[in-house]
Amino acid sequence: MSDVLLLSAADVHAVFDVGTAIESQRAAFGALGRDEALLAPRALLPAGDDVAFCYLSRLPGTGPVAKFGSVNAGNPGRGLPSVHAMVTVLDPEDGRPAAIIEGTSVTTLRTAAASAVAIDCLAVPDASRLAVIGCGVQGRAHVDAIRAVREVAEVRLFSRTAAAAEALAADCGGRVAGSAREAVSGADMVALCTTSEKPVVHGSWLSPGCTVVSVGSFAPDRTEVDGELLERASVVVVDDVETSLEQAGSIVAGGLAAGDLISLGSVVAGVAEARRSADDIVFYNSVGLGVQDTAAAAQIVERARAEGVGTLLSL
Repeated sequence: MSDVLLLSAADVHAVFDVGTAIESQRAAFGALGRDEALLAPRALLPAGDDVAFCYLSRLPGTGPVAKFGSVNAGNPGRGLPSVHAMVTVLDPEDGRPAAIIEGTSVTTLRTAAASAVAIDCLAVPDASRLAVIGCGVQGRAHVDAIRAVREVAEVRLFSRTAAAAEALAADCGGRVAGSAREAVSGADMVALCTTSEKPVVHGSWLSPGCTVVSVGSFAPDRTEVDGELLERASVVVVDDVETSLEQAGSIVAGGLAAGDLISLGSVVAGVAEARRSADDIVFYNSVGLGVQDTAAAAQIVERARAEGVGTLLSL
């Protein structure tokens, strides 16, 4: 019999703030860039418009961490997050279950935090105009996370659900744009937080120096940007080259090869350079990696134990 720490979404939010989340993602991508992470191939199981997924990974000093969940396209219409998941942490020494964590909150926070790390590495230092396309759970989290790494003076929002954009604008002091093109026009930073199967942003709309982050092109059939954006980009950065070539819709649709991509981990670790001039357009495509959950879970479990957060169960 072993004691397992059960952590709810409220428990996660109690111990995993934006700063801690960003710290965890710097650690995750730094480990990737130094070849210190163990990362199993990501499993995707599509069913119509929905996709089930499973990640398994390990970082130095941690036990294996697995996340299982589903992205359901119809959930926003049900008043639910698009992603639901569960994270399981095993003991690094004996492999016994150590923690079970509500995974939707982990996914939301670590995804936005990773985008903030990408913005911090790739955007021009004085970037201050942010456009967010898709104003659901991820759009909201991205505003908070990017504000932690840049002095954001202006936030422009667009969503196919006008009420979501209006609610986020009221909460963050942003402005609702009449179209995606209006939102991104003149922006220094663009966060794409949709699950669209068709491009929602076109390369011709972007101003020189813009950095675009896409988290919705996580499967081969999801494509948030068009081919012109890829052509205009001076550099295309991905969370993992091999995974992106197979599963990042924008990368697959653009017919890019490994030599056309650099990994965010190599930039974080100082192995590669991305932006070379202030006028470069830089594109970052994230599909999501297990090491992100592993790094997040390590921070969450450590802090929860230290602060007495969560519920112990005997299995």
